[in-house]
Amino acid sequence: MQEKGKLYIVSTPIGNMEDITYRAIRILKEVSYIAAEDTRHSRILLNKLDIDTRLVSFHEYSSREKAERIVGDLLEGNDVALITDAGTPIISDPGVELTKLAAKEGIEILTVPGPCAAIAAITVSALDARRFIFEGFLPKDNSRKDMLKKIMENEYTSIVYESPHHLLDTLKDISLLDADREISVCKELTKVYENVFRGRAKEIYDSFSGTEIKGEYIIVISGKEKVPEVIDDEAIIRCAEKYAGTGLRTKEIATRVGEELGVGKNQVYKLLIEQ
Repeated sequence: MQEKGKLYIVSTPIGNMEDITYRAIRILKEVSYIAAEDTRHSRILLNKLDIDTRLVSFHEYSSREKAERIVGDLLEGNDVALITDAGTPIISDPGVELTKLAAKEGIEILTVPGPCAAIAAITVSALDARRFIFEGFLPKDNSRKDMLKKIMENEYTSIVYESPHHLLDTLKDISLLDADREISVCKELTKVYENVFRGRAKEIYDSFSGTEIKGEYIIVISGKEKVPEVIDDEAIIRCAEKYAGTGLRTKEIATRVGEELGVGKNQVYKLLIEQ
Protein backbone atom coordinates (compact mmCIF):
# COMPACT_ATOMS: atom_id res chain seq x y z
CA MET A 1 0.00 0.00 0.00
CA GLN A 2 1.32 3.41 -1.01
CA GLU A 3 2.47 5.47 1.96
CA LYS A 4 0.83 8.89 2.06
CA GLY A 5 2.85 12.06 1.88
CA LYS A 6 2.79 14.78 4.50
CA LEU A 7 1.37 18.29 4.19
CA TYR A 8 3.61 20.86 5.89
CA ILE A 9 2.19 24.27 6.89
CA VAL A 10 5.36 26.36 6.77
CA SER A 11 5.68 29.88 8.20
CA THR A 12 7.87 32.34 6.30
CA PRO A 13 9.18 35.83 7.20
CA ILE A 14 6.74 38.75 7.35
CA GLY A 15 9.51 41.13 6.40
CA ASN A 16 12.99 40.46 7.71
CA MET A 17 14.44 37.57 5.70
CA GLU A 18 16.40 36.33 8.71
CA ASP A 19 13.15 35.37 10.47
CA ILE A 20 12.96 31.82 9.17
CA THR A 21 13.79 28.66 11.09
CA TYR A 22 16.37 26.03 10.21
CA ARG A 23 13.57 23.46 10.11
CA ALA A 24 11.53 25.55 7.64
CA ILE A 25 14.52 25.78 5.30
CA ARG A 26 15.11 22.02 5.50
CA ILE A 27 11.47 21.15 4.86
CA LEU A 28 11.23 23.55 1.92
CA LYS A 29 14.28 21.84 0.39
CA GLU A 30 13.04 18.29 0.99
CA VAL A 31 9.38 18.38 -0.13
CA SER A 32 8.32 17.35 -3.63
CA TYR A 33 7.00 20.84 -4.29
CA ILE A 34 5.77 24.00 -2.58
CA ALA A 35 2.23 25.35 -2.93
CA ALA A 36 2.59 29.14 -2.74
CA GLU A 37 0.15 32.06 -2.71
CA ASP A 38 2.27 34.03 -5.20
CA THR A 39 5.03 32.01 -6.88
CA ARG A 40 6.92 35.10 -8.08
CA HIS A 41 6.98 36.59 -4.59
CA SER A 42 7.97 33.29 -3.00
CA ARG A 43 10.72 32.63 -5.54
CA ILE A 44 12.53 35.75 -4.29
CA LEU A 45 12.67 34.27 -0.79
CA LEU A 46 13.64 30.80 -2.01
CA ASN A 47 16.44 32.20 -4.17
CA LYS A 48 17.90 34.02 -1.16
CA LEU A 49 17.81 30.74 0.78
CA ASP A 50 19.30 28.76 -2.12
CA ILE A 51 16.19 26.59 -2.41
CA ASP A 52 15.30 25.38 -5.90
CA THR A 53 12.22 23.29 -5.03
CA ARG A 54 9.43 23.50 -7.61
CA LEU A 55 6.69 26.04 -6.90
CA VAL A 56 3.00 25.68 -7.81
CA SER A 57 0.43 28.42 -7.46
CA PHE A 58 -2.24 28.03 -4.79
CA HIS A 59 -4.17 31.14 -3.74
CA GLU A 60 -7.64 32.25 -2.61
CA TYR A 61 -9.00 32.08 -6.17
CA SER A 62 -7.67 28.60 -6.85
CA SER A 63 -10.39 26.09 -7.65
CA ARG A 64 -11.37 23.17 -5.44
CA GLU A 65 -10.04 20.95 -8.23
CA LYS A 66 -6.56 22.37 -7.67
CA ALA A 67 -6.77 21.53 -3.97
CA GLU A 68 -7.94 18.05 -4.92
CA ARG A 69 -4.95 17.64 -7.26
CA ILE A 70 -2.57 18.55 -4.42
CA VAL A 71 -4.32 16.05 -2.16
CA GLY A 72 -3.99 13.49 -4.94
CA ASP A 73 -0.24 14.08 -5.02
CA LEU A 74 -0.12 13.66 -1.24
CA LEU A 75 -2.00 10.38 -1.51
CA GLU A 76 0.61 9.21 -4.00
CA GLY A 77 3.34 9.71 -1.41
CA ASN A 78 4.55 13.21 -2.26
CA ASP A 79 5.33 15.60 0.59
CA VAL A 80 4.01 19.13 -0.02
CA ALA A 81 4.69 22.41 1.77
CA LEU A 82 2.10 25.17 1.90
CA ILE A 83 3.38 28.73 2.27
CA THR A 84 1.81 32.16 2.05
CA ASP A 85 3.27 35.47 0.87
CA ALA A 86 4.35 36.24 4.42
CA GLY A 87 3.85 34.76 7.86
CA THR A 88 1.82 31.74 8.87
CA PRO A 89 -0.46 30.12 6.25
CA ILE A 90 -4.21 29.80 6.94
CA ILE A 91 -4.24 32.92 9.19
CA SER A 92 -6.25 35.33 6.98
CA ASP A 93 -4.75 33.50 4.00
CA PRO A 94 -5.85 30.71 1.63
CA GLY A 95 -5.34 27.09 2.59
CA VAL A 96 -8.24 26.02 4.80
CA GLU A 97 -9.92 24.10 1.98
CA LEU A 98 -6.70 22.21 1.31
CA THR A 99 -6.24 21.23 4.96
CA LYS A 100 -9.88 20.11 5.21
CA LEU A 101 -9.52 17.86 2.18
CA ALA A 102 -6.19 16.51 3.39
CA ALA A 103 -7.55 15.76 6.86
CA LYS A 104 -10.55 13.98 5.35
CA GLU A 105 -8.18 11.69 3.46
CA GLY A 106 -6.21 10.91 6.60
CA ILE A 107 -3.14 12.82 5.45
CA GLU A 108 -0.79 13.93 8.20
CA ILE A 109 -0.70 17.73 8.49
CA LEU A 110 2.35 19.14 10.24
CA THR A 111 3.04 22.70 11.31
CA VAL A 112 6.42 24.34 10.90
CA PRO A 113 5.81 27.37 13.13
CA GLY A 114 7.38 30.75 12.74
CA PRO A 115 6.44 34.40 12.13
CA CYS A 116 2.82 35.53 12.41
CA ALA A 117 1.95 39.21 12.00
CA ALA A 118 -0.94 39.10 14.48
CA ILE A 119 1.19 37.59 17.24
CA ALA A 120 4.09 39.93 16.46
CA ALA A 121 1.77 42.94 16.74
CA ILE A 122 0.27 42.05 20.10
CA THR A 123 3.67 41.36 21.63
CA VAL A 124 4.80 44.94 20.95
CA SER A 125 1.43 46.62 21.55
CA ALA A 126 1.95 46.99 25.33
CA LEU A 127 -1.68 45.84 25.71
CA ASP A 128 -3.07 42.78 27.49
CA ALA A 129 -1.90 39.71 25.56
CA ARG A 130 -3.28 37.05 27.92
CA ARG A 131 -6.64 36.91 26.17
CA PHE A 132 -7.19 38.24 22.67
CA ILE A 133 -9.40 37.88 19.61
CA PHE A 134 -8.00 37.84 16.09
CA GLU A 135 -10.45 39.55 13.73
CA GLY A 136 -8.32 39.71 10.56
CA PHE A 137 -9.42 42.18 7.88
CA LEU A 138 -12.65 44.13 8.31
CA PRO A 139 -15.34 43.54 5.67
CA LYS A 140 -15.24 45.90 2.69
CA ASP A 141 -19.01 46.24 2.37
CA ASN A 142 -21.59 48.15 4.43
CA SER A 143 -21.25 45.67 7.31
CA ARG A 144 -17.80 47.07 8.09
CA LYS A 145 -18.94 49.63 10.66
CA ASP A 146 -21.26 47.13 12.35
CA MET A 147 -18.35 44.71 12.64
CA LEU A 148 -16.17 47.41 14.16
CA LYS A 149 -18.88 48.22 16.72
CA LYS A 150 -18.93 44.57 17.79
CA ILE A 151 -15.14 44.54 18.04
CA MET A 152 -15.24 47.59 20.30
CA GLU A 153 -17.56 45.70 22.65
CA ASN A 154 -15.05 42.86 23.11
CA GLU A 155 -13.72 42.63 26.65
CA TYR A 156 -10.58 40.99 25.27
CA THR A 157 -7.85 42.65 23.22
CA SER A 158 -8.69 42.58 19.48
CA ILE A 159 -6.31 42.38 16.52
CA VAL A 160 -7.35 43.87 13.17
CA TYR A 161 -5.46 43.93 9.86
CA GLU A 162 -5.89 47.10 7.82
CA SER A 163 -4.74 48.40 4.44
CA PRO A 164 -3.18 51.87 4.07
CA HIS A 165 -6.22 52.97 2.01
CA HIS A 166 -8.67 52.38 4.87
CA LEU A 167 -6.46 52.96 7.91
CA LEU A 168 -7.49 56.58 8.52
CA ASP A 169 -11.21 55.79 8.18
CA THR A 170 -10.89 52.91 10.61
CA LEU A 171 -8.97 54.99 13.15
CA LYS A 172 -11.61 57.70 12.85
CA ASP A 173 -14.43 55.22 13.44
CA ILE A 174 -12.65 53.75 16.46
CA SER A 175 -12.12 57.22 17.96
CA LEU A 176 -15.79 58.11 17.40
CA LEU A 177 -16.87 54.95 19.19
CA ASP A 178 -14.47 55.43 22.10
CA ALA A 179 -11.99 58.31 21.93
CA ASP A 180 -10.16 57.18 25.06
CA ARG A 181 -9.72 53.52 24.11
CA GLU A 182 -6.08 52.43 24.28
CA ILE A 183 -4.87 51.14 20.90
CA SER A 184 -1.64 50.29 19.17
CA VAL A 185 -0.99 50.73 15.44
CA CYS A 186 1.87 48.59 14.12
CA LYS A 187 3.41 49.60 10.82
CA GLU A 188 5.58 47.40 8.60
CA LEU A 189 6.63 45.00 11.38
CA THR A 190 10.18 43.61 11.00
CA LYS A 191 10.74 45.76 7.89
CA VAL A 192 12.95 48.81 7.34
CA TYR A 193 10.23 51.33 8.26
CA GLU A 194 8.86 49.40 11.23
CA ASN A 195 7.12 51.59 13.78
CA VAL A 196 4.57 51.20 16.57
CA PHE A 197 2.20 53.98 17.63
CA ARG A 198 0.58 53.62 21.06
CA GLY A 199 -1.98 55.78 22.79
CA ARG A 200 -5.65 56.71 23.00
CA ALA A 201 -7.74 56.27 19.87
CA LYS A 202 -8.36 60.00 19.26
CA GLU A 203 -4.69 60.85 19.78
CA ILE A 204 -3.59 58.17 17.32
CA TYR A 205 -6.18 59.27 14.74
CA ASP A 206 -5.07 62.90 15.03
CA SER A 207 -1.41 61.92 14.61
CA PHE A 208 -2.18 60.10 11.34
CA SER A 209 -4.53 62.77 9.94
CA GLY A 210 -2.96 64.81 7.17
CA THR A 211 -0.03 62.41 6.73
CA GLU A 212 0.82 60.18 3.79
CA ILE A 213 -0.09 56.64 4.77
CA LYS A 214 1.90 53.82 3.21
CA GLY A 215 2.73 50.25 4.17
CA GLU A 216 0.97 47.45 6.01
CA TYR A 217 -0.78 48.03 9.32
CA ILE A 218 -2.12 46.05 12.24
CA ILE A 219 -4.39 47.69 14.81
CA VAL A 220 -4.45 46.25 18.31
CA ILE A 221 -7.44 47.44 20.35
CA SER A 222 -7.63 47.08 24.11
CA GLY A 223 -10.69 45.34 25.51
CA LYS A 224 -13.70 47.25 26.76
CA GLU A 225 -13.53 47.66 30.50
CA LYS A 226 -16.42 46.08 32.34
CA VAL A 227 -18.30 48.43 34.62
CA PRO A 228 -18.59 46.73 38.02
CA GLU A 229 -22.16 45.83 38.85
CA VAL A 230 -23.48 47.55 41.95
CA ILE A 231 -24.79 44.94 44.38
CA ASP A 232 -27.30 46.60 46.72
CA ASP A 233 -29.08 45.16 49.75
CA GLU A 234 -32.17 44.34 47.71
CA ALA A 235 -30.13 42.23 45.28
CA ILE A 236 -28.54 40.34 48.17
CA ILE A 237 -31.91 39.59 49.78
CA ARG A 238 -33.39 38.41 46.46
CA CYS A 239 -30.47 36.04 46.00
CA ALA A 240 -30.80 34.72 49.55
CA GLU A 241 -34.52 34.03 49.04
CA LYS A 242 -33.59 31.29 46.56
CA TYR A 243 -32.26 29.25 49.47
CA ALA A 244 -35.42 29.56 51.58
CA GLY A 245 -36.68 26.13 52.62
CA THR A 246 -33.42 24.36 51.77
CA GLY A 247 -32.56 23.74 55.40
CA LEU A 248 -29.32 25.69 55.15
CA ARG A 249 -28.27 27.75 58.14
CA THR A 250 -28.00 31.52 57.80
CA LYS A 251 -24.20 31.37 57.79
CA GLU A 252 -24.24 28.79 54.99
CA ILE A 253 -26.65 30.89 52.96
CA ALA A 254 -24.46 33.96 53.53
CA THR A 255 -21.43 32.05 52.23
CA ARG A 256 -23.24 30.90 49.08
CA VAL A 257 -24.76 34.31 48.33
CA GLY A 258 -21.40 35.97 48.89
CA GLU A 259 -19.69 33.62 46.42
CA GLU A 260 -22.47 34.03 43.85
CA LEU A 261 -22.57 37.84 43.97
CA GLY A 262 -18.93 38.47 44.73
CA VAL A 263 -19.57 40.24 48.03
CA GLY A 264 -18.29 39.55 51.52
CA LYS A 265 -20.11 36.78 53.39
CA ASN A 266 -19.99 38.81 56.61
CA GLN A 267 -21.80 41.65 54.86
CA VAL A 268 -24.48 39.20 53.67
CA TYR A 269 -24.79 37.52 57.07
CA LYS A 270 -25.23 40.84 58.88
CA LEU A 271 -27.93 41.89 56.42
CA LEU A 272 -29.81 38.59 56.73
CA ILE A 273 -29.94 38.52 60.52
CA GLU A 274 -31.24 42.06 60.58
CA GLN A 275 -34.26 41.09 58.46
